[in-house]
Amino acid sequence: MRHLLSAADLSLAETTDVLDLAEEMAQVQARPVKKLPALRGRTVVNLFFEDSTRTRSSFELAGKWLSADVINISAKGSSASKGESLRDTVLTVAALGVDALVIRHGASGAPGQAAQWVDAHVVNAGDGTHEHPTQALLDAFTLRRHFRSTEPGLDTFAGKHVVIAGDVTHSRVARSNVLLLQTLGADVTLVAPPTLMPSGVESWPVTTSTDFDAVLPEADAVMMLRVQRERMSGGYFPTPREYTVGYGLTRARLATMRPGSAICHPGPMNRGLEISADAADAASSLVLDQVAAGVAVRMSVLYQLLGGEDAPATPRGDL
Repeated sequence: MRHLLSAADLSLAETTDVLDLAEEMAQVQARPVKKLPALRGRTVVNLFFEDSTRTRSSFELAGKWLSADVINISAKGSSASKGESLRDTVLTVAALGVDALVIRHGASGAPGQAAQWVDAHVVNAGDGTHEHPTQALLDAFTLRRHFRSTEPGLDTFAGKHVVIAGDVTHSRVARSNVLLLQTLGADVTLVAPPTLMPSGVESWPVTTSTDFDAVLPEADAVMMLRVQRERMSGGYFPTPREYTVGYGLTRARLATMRPGSAICHPGPMNRGLEISADAADAASSLVLDQVAAGVAVRMSVLYQLLGGEDAPATPRGDL
């Protein structure tokens, strides 16, 4: 694997390998000393042009726990705030001799463009409304663990029904999850009001619905998407209350879910809008499991990219 720019870059075998290695990496989180020598001597730069808590922190921990040198650069503290172009910023950072760039940018396609300019490995940490592949991987990791609690040894999601509900139009998480869940064999239903269903969705490998109540009871897992008001330039729904009534995972809807079905949310959550406190804190909620999975999955991704033949000994023997 040269870069990770899209969930579509991963075959079923590659996805399984990333998730399996992440299972081993997760054991590091339980250790008193959370360190592996796998990427000693490597340099990873987190280049974030958008605000982030979960993604940036987990990539930083992932790199450090693999013994890589990690540098964090944000747009507000870089020459980008003085008008420097993305190309010049990326080339400048790459010229320092870094091995990998983890890029989060508000423009769709920015990490893919950067991958054409530099020799370093590039990881897409979220680009505009395009994709967020490592989020989809950690969601798959979390769901696989959940499904395995009743079906040990499960690898694919064949026969599983995953509902993704909310602001699909502006969601890069939804796009990456649709691609990865298709690779894993799941049946996916997108639920949103017509104004928040993206154009061209009929060509996606999904079923669509505007009736949340009709599909929710049949779901093995529901993934609630944040209403991204910062990306909205018009009135996509009349009022927040009306959105919650039609598409929020409320206490009443929580009661209609199939026993054992999982609740996911990529965060940050708008409690009381797309998800109620009852649902966010329910026993079936995997929200914090997703956060914890982020470090293990990103450790796996960084190792897959940087742990080549010229790297120090593989982590598998150290676990």
